[in-house]
Amino acid sequence: MSNADAKVLSQGPLPDDEAQWVKLTKITYQDPKGTTRTWESAERRTRPKDADIDGVGIVAILDKPGGKEMVLQKQYRPPVDRVVIEVPAGLIDAGETPEQAAVRELREETGYVGVPTETSPVMFNDPGFCNTNLCMVHVAIDMALPENQDLKPELGESEFIDVFTVPLADLWHECKRLEAQGYAIDARVGTFAEGILMAQRLKL
Repeated sequence: MSNADAKVLSQGPLPDDEAQWVKLTKITYQDPKGTTRTWESAERRTRPKDADIDGVGIVAILDKPGGKEMVLQKQYRPPVDRVVIEVPAGLIDAGETPEQAAVRELREETGYVGVPTETSPVMFNDPGFCNTNLCMVHVAIDMALPENQDLKPELGESEFIDVFTVPLADLWHECKRLEAQGYAIDARVGTFAEGILMAQRLKL
């Protein structure tokens, strides 16, 4: 059994009273010329009332003997019916800070235990389509810790995640290679890889 065995069996309209995770919203707004217009938007139903964000993405870099490597995941995503290359990520719980959510999600999904070192500004995933947003949290991982030698993820019953690492210097080429193999590349991974590529080419 692997993520490659997952597949979409059927799809169709989702009645609002069956939707647990998302809702569609009709927005009426005024454009810069004063014209009234409408917009269709999707929203998560899961954002806690005390939170300004939906979730976190996690930048976890390992110091390996051969150089720095990024922790990534392979996870089947039904909306695209493909296995997606992603960073560890998850939704924020009530009362959590982004940093607390990142530490928890990293441990649950990968087994790695880390310490947050930096948090990005709030970023919006696809603002022309939805209001979903997140912070990217950088987490330092001490590979000398015993728990980071013997990884024990705590996956939920419906979570099927394969964890792997990629050398940072090769991330762009690895994304291209994985795409050629049929994987989908999450925008956060692709953007991070492109940033490294640009820094290399511009000698920043």
